[in-house]
Amino acid sequence: MKKVLSFITVLALLVGCIFAQAVSENNGEQKTLTVYAYDTFCGDWGAAGSVIPAFEEKTGIKVNLVAAGNATEVLNKVMLEGDRTSCDVIIGITDDIADKAYAYLEPYDSPYISTIDPALVFDSQHRLIPFDYGFFAFILDAKSGLDAPVSLADLTKDEYKGKVILIDPRSGSSVGVGLMMWTRNTLGDSWTDWWKTMLQNALTMTSGWSSAWGLFSEGEAPLVISYTTSPIYDETGTQKALVFSEGHEATIEAAGIVKGTKHRQEAEAFIDFLLTEAQLDLAMATAMYPVNSEVALPAEFDDAPKAGKFFLNTDNQAAEALRELSDAVFK
Repeated sequence: MKKVLSFITVLALLVGCIFAQAVSENNGEQKTLTVYAYDTFCGDWGAAGSVIPAFEEKTGIKVNLVAAGNATEVLNKVMLEGDRTSCDVIIGITDDIADKAYAYLEPYDSPYISTIDPALVFDSQHRLIPFDYGFFAFILDAKSGLDAPVSLADLTKDEYKGKVILIDPRSGSSVGVGLMMWTRNTLGDSWTDWWKTMLQNALTMTSGWSSAWGLFSEGEAPLVISYTTSPIYDETGTQKALVFSEGHEATIEAAGIVKGTKHRQEAEAFIDFLLTEAQLDLAMATAMYPVNSEVALPAEFDDAPKAGKFFLNTDNQAAEALRELSDAVFK
């Protein structure tokens, strides 16, 4: 009898362990989320340092964050992996490359989309949902004593020769592509002529924002292409974002749920978090404007003017523009 009871006890314990393990594994799967993001978001000074821990603490969902290069490289990684991807949410896809991303994403009608200015919601199917935005602009170091240009055309004048830092759109840099589209949308048929002149007038053209901003910060040139929000961290008080009446190129960063994800609920929770509690942290870390119109901005943004007129590109115009620019200027 004791042997029977012992056997039953062991069997019960074994079944209990198997059940507990299955529940644990199942819960572990439900509470895990893999997010692909651009390097700056994941870096030491990026938004991930505050956003991810806050999300994990609130929801109990463990985030596996993967840094995958710039926004284009993040998208390329998902595209190359296809059905084999482990990515649940892709973050940082900008409006200018959105057209390439839609086939790999699932729509999500977040209840918080209503807090976003409709002008910023570039995908009516909500496969890509904006979480922050900004405007490309030239930043002037006022201590240089240089008169501020008031238009893109002004930058081609002799007084600015050797005093401007550009970013190459061929490198895939979102700022370089943004500058390209800004000139195309503003200058019309003469936009490639602007580039021809600026290649001679600029001090240099770097491959990315970090190197361009580094040269500017070191005083190599008093003008650099960046964002209207870039001066929010300026401790010297001499950096000035220049807003031109002719308009600016906008950039909208968005997140999307990858098609076929096995963690749909967790992915939705992450998107909702980006649109609510994470908005201020995102704005401060990325030096961008929050899309949630209910978020009050700190005083640092007082020196970050918004463009009164702006342009968006959501139908693969960038690829066409790059071909046009390459043929006219870089051949």
